[in-house]
Amino acid sequence: MRAGARTVPTDAASERRRKFDTLFTTELRYVCGTLRRLGVQERDVEDVAHEVFVRIFNKIDTFDVSRPARPWMLAFAYRAASEYRRLARHRREESTGSEGRLERAAHATEPPEPTTTDDRAVVEEALAAVPLDRRVVLIAFEVDELPMKEIAEGLGIPLATAYSRLRHARQDFGAAVHRARLRRQEAHERTGR
Repeated sequence: MRAGARTVPTDAASERRRKFDTLFTTELRYVCGTLRRLGVQERDVEDVAHEVFVRIFNKIDTFDVSRPARPWMLAFAYRAASEYRRLARHRREESTGSEGRLERAAHATEPPEPTTTDDRAVVEEALAAVPLDRRVVLIAFEVDELPMKEIAEGLGIPLATAYSRLRHARQDFGAAVHRARLRRQEAHERTGR
């Protein structure tokens, strides 16, 4: 090998790979959880996460390691979940994970933690009812506890728009929780349980 002929490209490629490997290792679980909460069915999470990480690898040079990774990765997960929904590869939305904070956000005066199967089902149903562009902000802020400024930057939207989406998402979520609880209560009354 000639001296200096391949040193720079090899070092750059090595640095790209190291940066990607670090993100993949530390954030795979976050990406999969985010995809689930954005409506990707469990059976498809691994495939969609793979698509997310392929895109991340292709754009790894745009990632600033001095900034938090999750807001940047949130945008990739959001776009992949949007495409997933648009392609209608799923029959019914499912969501799992830590939605307890979401329910508390919807009912600031009544902070019940979902502890039963019915409570979790209500939260999952309500979360699925929130439009995706609002849901992504709600999840990032309430579940992932990302700062709003980073959410807005990661999604490429103005900060005021992010706050507006959060406000509307909380309203949508609260109304959906209420409707789901009423439906479940009526069903329990009909069945006598």
